Amino acid sequence: MSLVWIAGKAYRRVDYESEADLEASIIDVQHLLFGPNRVYLDVKRKIGTKGSIQNIPDGYLLDLSSFKPRLYVVENELESHDPLRHIAVQILQFSLSFESERLGVKKVLVHALEKRPDVQRLCEQYASRHSFRNLDHLLEHLVESPFSALVIIDSMPENLEAVLSKKFNFGVSVLELVRYENEKGERIYHFEPFLEDVVGQSTSDATAPAIDTDDIDTIIVPAKVEGFQECFLGENRWYAVRINGSVRSQIKYIAAYQVAPVQAVTHFARVKSIEPWENSGKFVLNFEEPASPVRPIPLVKGGLVKAPQSIRYTTHDCLMKAKNLDDLLGARTVKAAQAGR
Repeated sequence: MSLVWIAGKAYRRVDYESEADLEASIIDVQHLLFGPNRVYLDVKRKIGTKGSIQNIPDGYLLDLSSFKPRLYVVENELESHDPLRHIAVQILQFSLSFESERLGVKKVLVHALEKRPDVQRLCEQYASRHSFRNLDHLLEHLVESPFSALVIIDSMPENLEAVLSKKFNFGVSVLELVRYENEKGERIYHFEPFLEDVVGQSTSDATAPAIDTDDIDTIIVPAKVEGFQECFLGENRWYAVRINGSVRSQIKYIAAYQVAPVQAVTHFARVKSIEPWENSGKFVLNFEEPASPVRPIPLVKGGLVKAPQSIRYTTHDCLMKAKNLDDLLGARTVKAAQAGR
């Protein structure tokens, strides 16, 4: 059993008693779990066409954090419930129900917002700032957008993300929410905030660009000399990469940042396919053709962006125009570009 030691107190991992127990914890930590301007709607109402497939999602996540709003259908699950099979079936049924009766999903959202005046005001304010005629127009846009799912689970099976990526051609994100408790019953939670690895919601990441997830089409991977020469250039692929499920289907390009002594992005390639890598929960990106050199995009000494130590996300357009890593990954550059839309 894992243990966390904080300020002289020992916290041991404790299981959730039921899915309702997990959902209560999600609500407790929702603001940090989902990040600013994302709202979790804990509403359980049947969706789908009468006489056909119908089911009840555990909730919905409204993502109003960027220029393009997004709706996620949420499935909360316990690892003990055979999640590989159960989750895949649930997500498939949710997607079929969603696509067969989008108007019904909109009615569910309207009903949920009526019970949450604070969230309704947030949505109305967002609509007025982002060229939507009104709240109704915003909700229409959300339900007419491509289906996206979010799975929240207490313990992540090693190959869950790989299995889901094989089954579906739409985005499925997975969050792990682990609970710990000390002898006094005080609780702490361990989780990676939603999409933090994509858009850098962490307040500690001051350089993370505020980009729309829908615009992402390129990942940048840090590469040592040996791996770059043998794999990126020699094998026309890059493997053992963990890619967020929300953007995995959008990735069309991969770029290599060569670590010291080069310290620059030097090559990119068009991605032919993304496939599960063994049973690691990670992926291999196969190139359409050998990687091409780009004008080196160097790290700026003392600049906004630190040397990448894990994958970063951007757009191909930014990659082609950037003169340095501050241009490519710096928050001020991307925000300024968005302000000029």
